Amino acid sequence: MLAASAAAALLLLRPQKAASAVRAGLALCAGTVVPSLFPFFAAISLLLQLGAAEALGRLCAPIMRPLFRMRGVCALPLLAGLLGGYPSGAKTAASLYAQGRITRQEAELLLGFCDNCGPAFLLGCVGAGVLGNPDAGLWLYAVHILSAILAGILLCRLSGDRGPVLLGSALPAAPVSFPQALTSSVTGALASTLNVCAFVVFFQVLSALPPAPPPPLVLGILEMVGGVASLTPGPGGFAAAAPSRETLAVECPAERWEKVPPDRREALRAVLALDPRPRYQDEPGRVYGFGFAGLEVRVSVEGGVLRVREILE
Repeated sequence: MLAASAAAALLLLRPQKAASAVRAGLALCAGTVVPSLFPFFAAISLLLQLGAAEALGRLCAPIMRPLFRMRGVCALPLLAGLLGGYPSGAKTAASLYAQGRITRQEAELLLGFCDNCGPAFLLGCVGAGVLGNPDAGLWLYAVHILSAILAGILLCRLSGDRGPVLLGSALPAAPVSFPQALTSSVTGALASTLNVCAFVVFFQVLSALPPAPPPPLVLGILEMVGGVASLTPGPGGFAAAAPSRETLAVECPAERWEKVPPDRREALRAVLALDPRPRYQDEPGRVYGFGFAGLEVRVSVEGGVLRVREILE
């Protein structure tokens, strides 16, 4: 109650800061969350409604039984989590349980190792955007896959009773028609994606309210997408030792520099010179925004020159 009251008071005292954080959160969702999650939510839901779970179960049974001591149908949440990222695996496991295709014990075990980072986030946002090296994102993705498999093997061997095996009569009578399945999948995927985006924006606002911005580690604990996005390439970031782009000339009007604390101006200039744009983005003239020392900095790059368009408090 006390924390909620303090947050509400800060919202009243710093409305511009909150509005700026909402814009930054929405931009983060549009650039990272929606492209990563929405297609997978829709595709997995469509496959489930068209009865693909049974076909995949028969195909994956020879792998799932010796590795995890689980039925083949349990492979779908694991694949969804590895391909779609958070929270595709958990959502798929919940859908299978709600439809009567897996037991409660199977769903609980799957939640321990089916929810992982997807390739779009690790290769694009972390590898190319933060580390400046897509190969590093590929290695991180390989580590995620291996960790999920090992965690699943351990959990499934340490678990006890899985509950009664589901019989065919417990399954839905027949899959729905394709138009119905498509409509339901797309609308459901949109609702699920918006739910995730709402939390991303909420924690962006929460982290922007204190006078001093929290460190990236704290942001990552609260909400992973925002925490990773706060790792700006350059001094203090992971890509400082080997930037993949040449140093830029920085142009910024004096009145905009005045909004930056004097002890942070040189650090900001260094970050700008190293090109803070995502490594996979190189569109001349396009305006990019990022957070720095509690400020929102908007820049554009063209012809080797970075121009500071806005600095918002």
